[in-house]
Amino acid sequence: MTGSIDDIDILISGGGIAGLITAAAFGAEGFSVLCVDPAPPVTDEGAAGADLRSTAFLTPSVKLLEQIGLWERLAPHATALQVMRIVDAGGAEPTPRLTRDFDASEIGDQPFGWNLPNWLLRREISARLEQLQTVRFLPGTGTAGVVARDEGAIVTLTDGRRVRARLLIGADGRDSPVRQALGIGVRRLRYGQKALAFAVTHDQPHHNVSTEVHRSGGPFTLVPLPDRDGKPSSAIVWMENGRETARLAALPPAEFEAEVNARSAGVLGPLRVATRLTEWPIISQIADRFTGPRTALIAEAAHVLPPIGAQGLNMSLADLGALLDLSKADPGSAASLAKFERSRRPEAYARLMGIDALNRASQAQLRPLRDLRAAALGGLYSIAPMRRLMMKAGLGLR
Repeated sequence: MTGSIDDIDILISGGGIAGLITAAAFGAEGFSVLCVDPAPPVTDEGAAGADLRSTAFLTPSVKLLEQIGLWERLAPHATALQVMRIVDAGGAEPTPRLTRDFDASEIGDQPFGWNLPNWLLRREISARLEQLQTVRFLPGTGTAGVVARDEGAIVTLTDGRRVRARLLIGADGRDSPVRQALGIGVRRLRYGQKALAFAVTHDQPHHNVSTEVHRSGGPFTLVPLPDRDGKPSSAIVWMENGRETARLAALPPAEFEAEVNARSAGVLGPLRVATRLTEWPIISQIADRFTGPRTALIAEAAHVLPPIGAQGLNMSLADLGALLDLSKADPGSAASLAKFERSRRPEAYARLMGIDALNRASQAQLRPLRDLRAAALGGLYSIAPMRRLMMKAGLGLR
């Protein structure tokens, strides 16, 4: 290892979707940026390791993506989310007994957001980084060590290089090496759940409606995608307890498809599985602090939520928006990081507790608890101001 140290404005540890968008954002502001990740991004749906989940960018996130010059690349591939539909199928039979639509037209003239496949996001954002003169992306290189001081964060990379950054951003996942290097602990809540993620086609059009079907074990969510092979298509995230996801994942394809159709309560007619299956553990987690000297944690390094209400990546982009605004004068200054901590951690904690409560309600196995859940949904929905307040809160609007 050489003794020399390279100086840079922004070093981003983590090249997932949040890390790549962060690199594009700071690059668009003219900062010198280095983004590192131990693994190259998988940018083809059919490749091993491809992320078959999708991400719904809510309206505030789309505004940020427009501001940093990314949205024009993503918009042609995006599917609008106009209605969030919640279906309770928790009765004796697995059929819809209560359906409630939250329509974005009640609170404005824009959809709630836009949905894109995660593998495609990685492809398009990586291509955008290649256009930015001040950004370097080094897939295959990770963060090996961090010494964070007020004069700069000195990062040793896995290839032996040392870099001193005015601002080090940990966007390196729920087991963040940056967070661990700073000795920041986490609070973690477990549910015994996993999520199965895959895409389906169906004969009925989705009409830009995202549908959450609740029965037991967790929500079964169908999110609109562009047509596939001439058929309407949706991304599915199916949350269940770990034993059940293991059973489902081991089924022969025809039997798995039958289970998918039973659990969907027929909301879009017959579903045909169109991609392979991926499996993801479900937890809630929040870091004890979001900052250290010259260091900020964002995305899953700071907070992890179950995939309910499209909160996860949108919270990450709210982190990024706050950090970008606070970094224009002096990225990584003690004053800017103190403001970031004060603004983002309480907000993230409040959302985490709200999603935790919703997830626990969605897991209800006993019929009386499922009946109570349906009654609560029906009661809250019927009060128009409460309905609009819930929609605005979901978007992060005041």
